Amino acid sequence: MNFYALIIGTEILNARREDKHFKFVQSELAKYGHELCSSIVVKDDEKLMKNIYKLIKNDKDAVLFSFGGIGSTPDDLTREIASEIFTNKKVQRHVEFEKDIIEKFGDEAYPHRIHMADLPPNAKLLFNPINNMSGFSLEDKYFFVPGFPQMAHPMISDVINKFFSKKVDKYRFTLLAQTSENTLITLMKTLPLNIELSSLPIFKDNKPSVELSLSGFDKSNTLHHFNLFCEELKHLNIEYKLI
Repeated sequence: MNFYALIIGTEILNARREDKHFKFVQSELAKYGHELCSSIVVKDDEKLMKNIYKLIKNDKDAVLFSFGGIGSTPDDLTREIASEIFTNKKVQRHVEFEKDIIEKFGDEAYPHRIHMADLPPNAKLLFNPINNMSGFSLEDKYFFVPGFPQMAHPMISDVINKFFSKKVDKYRFTLLAQTSENTLITLMKTLPLNIELSSLPIFKDNKPSVELSLSGFDKSNTLHHFNLFCEELKHLNIEYKLI
């Protein structure tokens, strides 16, 4: 699965508010051995949001956590855009959510708040433990929650626990070598696609070093390729240490 976090909010980009979602999602996924594929912060812009949703939809392995834009103000665009991109249909009134809004706000549900119940067809409600103003999901893989962390984070925790709590073990091996990245590029190019490479150049006292890390779900295969780097460094008489 490729996990995406889409954080919608002009107020984050213009520094009126600080993002609190990225670290949260990263931490929650890590409990089960998962990692984010991408985290994107966008302003409340219709064209931009459509393009991002299309990109995610085109990834057949995508799981989306979308934060923000499901309220009742004119800048809340998520419901209509999500409906267009993910269902190719217009929003429709969700009867259960409509009842919740009327029960909570009474006459003040009209004329604006009631539109929070206009959701994509076949949307499922996500319980909001703070005020019962629900988020929603589509196909059990696209999840839309409010921008407020107090509301959004419990909702996403429940989603991850319900749908993605099967533990995945990923193995990582890391070394720090007293050489430049260039020394190891030829060997890097031989790595199979199922092994993730991280190469971080480090300069200290104008001397190059490289922190090289390999990770994968097959422990023996990942360790085999990691040992090839160790052997190459030994062959070249380059000092290194495991970290």
